[in-house]
Amino acid sequence: MNDLVISEGTRVTLNFALILEDGSEVDTNFDGAPASFSVGDGSLLPGFERALFGLKSGDQATLEIAPEDGFGQPNELNIQTIARDQFDADAELAAGMVFSFADAAGGEVPGVVREFDDNEVVVDFNHPLAGRTLSFKVAIHNVEVAELH
Repeated sequence: MNDLVISEGTRVTLNFALILEDGSEVDTNFDGAPASFSVGDGSLLPGFERALFGLKSGDQATLEIAPEDGFGQPNELNIQTIARDQFDADAELAAGMVFSFADAAGGEVPGVVREFDDNEVVVDFNHPLAGRTLSFKVAIHNVEVAELH
């Protein structure tokens, strides 16, 4: 093990779990191989990366990630009403269903059905974890100088 701490310019190998306030796990790789990323490569949201700064190989921690450092606060502008006829006529709608919608750039964005009637469907395009404080449990296996590309 080395004493290099996680900071800008490092590559990190870790196991992690994302845990909600009620203790339920949203995502984990503790049951599999560790993941590796270079700080700043976009693999983790910046708030998650910053929470790791100062940790080193062999460290284990449970870090609290506020909504502002994680998936942000819900934005009312991301809740949109769409005409029911924009959905397939035979589509069985239910609150909580996730649909994929085309975005302006030609990509896809998920939206969750909040409510609907015969004329309109209210869809929430906020990230499902927006507004949530998360626990980020980590076990750091290795920290090394990142290779520059």
